[in-house]
Amino acid sequence: MEIVSKQSTKIVATIGPASDSYEKLLDLVKAGVDVFRLNFSHGTHEDHLKVINHINYINEKYNLHVSILCDLQGPKLRVGKIKDNALIINPGDILTFVNEECIGTKEKIYMAYPQFASDVEVGEKVLVDDGKLMFEVVKTNKKDTVQLKVLFGGTLSSNKGVNLPNTKISLPSLTKKDRKDLDYILTIPSVNWIALSFVRSAKDVKDLKAIVRKAGHQAKIMSKIEKPEAIERIDKIIKASNAIMVARGDLGIEVPIEQLPNLQKDIIMRCRQRARPVIVATHMMDSMITNPIPTRAEVTDVANAVLDGADAVMLSGETSVGKHPAKVVEEMNKIIFEAEKGYIVAREKRPKASSKSRTFYSDAICRHAAKMAEEIKAKGIVGVTSSGYTAFKISSYRPDARMFIFSDSNHMLGILNLVWGVKCFYYDKFTTTDETIYDLAEMLKKSGDVKEGDVVINTGSMPLAKRHRTNMAKITVVD
Repeated sequence: MEIVSKQSTKIVATIGPASDSYEKLLDLVKAGVDVFRLNFSHGTHEDHLKVINHINYINEKYNLHVSILCDLQGPKLRVGKIKDNALIINPGDILTFVNEECIGTKEKIYMAYPQFASDVEVGEKVLVDDGKLMFEVVKTNKKDTVQLKVLFGGTLSSNKGVNLPNTKISLPSLTKKDRKDLDYILTIPSVNWIALSFVRSAKDVKDLKAIVRKAGHQAKIMSKIEKPEAIERIDKIIKASNAIMVARGDLGIEVPIEQLPNLQKDIIMRCRQRARPVIVATHMMDSMITNPIPTRAEVTDVANAVLDGADAVMLSGETSVGKHPAKVVEEMNKIIFEAEKGYIVAREKRPKASSKSRTFYSDAICRHAAKMAEEIKAKGIVGVTSSGYTAFKISSYRPDARMFIFSDSNHMLGILNLVWGVKCFYYDKFTTTDETIYDLAEMLKKSGDVKEGDVVINTGSMPLAKRHRTNMAKITVVD
């Protein structure tokens, strides 16, 4: 099967009614998708399983490792049903939000968040419908009723999302719905990543990791950065997580929107320092939900995410409900290709190997493998891994060479398919070091990634059978 040339920066595509058939999924893979995102805010478990089965079949049939990411909804706050699905509100109006279900009118509106009255304080802002409507809390009885003054009005319709940028909400990151969805997800072995929404602390991540570990599942945890509390604790959250998503939709509402570009750059830099993959998400090619080409601003946005050093860029409505999902991916691939021509990692900005780290020696080898690849113009860096450490670490140094990563775990290869610059291969022999190096070179020649005379840098552990941390780097001329 011919696949659009893969770039170093990966593409995540959200699946929905426009893309959930086998044929559409295959078209997306051919166009260059590396990770499929299943959004558990929508669809039934049966719908998601059908998609997962299609992805598994594609991976098996075409010897691929396209990753599966299951995204939990989290504590999404919403207003209830509105009379006639349209309530006109004007600046200065006083509305009453209650925690008892009702049809919304100017007298009272249901807020599907039982702790709303007890959590908010007078003077705090309440944003509805992606910030199109803005209110200020003028009174709360701390039990079941909140009075709000309209600051920016418009039309309020049913089930619109609510953001509380100033409020410390007491809801847990895992809701009852999330628990039910998680129980189901953990019965599916091929799920590689689980995304946790509205993360506020490292504890949120650790609690989810404990549940996954207890279930005996191998999925890695991705934290979605959407709340001001997450920004305040970003280093601890990155350390606790296996990957990060800069979820710009809610984040851009919860924090002053003009701060978003610098926050994006800062989070990406911090993730690279910790060797954590990072996705930039939301509104990247939004106009292509209906249009055949992206806007100039969208092209620049995707390119800037690449130049910032993101591991992956994500499509949401563009591929889940858009008119032409595969074309969006093709256009994104073109943008990535051009942007990567100008992607230069300054050597002084590469993460340093810390002598205080228990992986200091391995970190140093991975860092110098990236530097050597630059100096000798290596065709690639070849790594063998069972834990994924080698791939995560070398990728964080953003070498000027592709990384060819081999593992005897298809699940781990699915995890690593998200990681910048990594191309995955299955290999389960692991005999002597020399024989393994020869085998890997032969596989890369067969795949067309290298040819006779090319130079690669092999990294791994010696002896191979012991599966220790990376302790070796070797320059190999392919013969």
